[in-house]
Amino acid sequence: MIKKILAISGKPGLYKLISRGNKSLIVETVDEQKKRMPAFGADRVVSLGDISIYTNDDSEVSLASVFESIKQNYGDKTVGISPKKASQEEIIAFFEKVLPNYDTDRVRVSDMRKVLAWYNILVADGYTEFVSKEEEATEEKTEETSEK
Repeated sequence: MIKKILAISGKPGLYKLISRGNKSLIVETVDEQKKRMPAFGADRVVSLGDISIYTNDDSEVSLASVFESIKQNYGDKTVGISPKKASQEEIIAFFEKVLPNYDTDRVRVSDMRKVLAWYNILVADGYTEFVSKEEEATEEKTEETSEK
């Protein structure tokens, strides 16, 4: 599900992939307006499923896993912290709660604000399943194999 949600560099908010056009993607905003527009090859488009957060143990945690952690800590509702107005200390305290072992050198506060804003956008639009059951089973098998 989260693989069809896109972030476009230079454009605010999140977008849902609708279809592929001629040399472009047709995307729709993930908000109440549902505005459709093309995203061209010159735009830097990235799927939320491809984004990871660095951790202290030289590995990466998928953004979907971070969203699941936020969901476990705050429930299926938006987080009461404003990503734009919150102080740096509030954002860091929030992120330490949901991902305690994040890499403090490589994860910037602006990245944390973006994760919080994206989570609030998704939950406000009704997205609450971030990791599918098949992905969870695959991750558990991978962790078991790496521990052996």
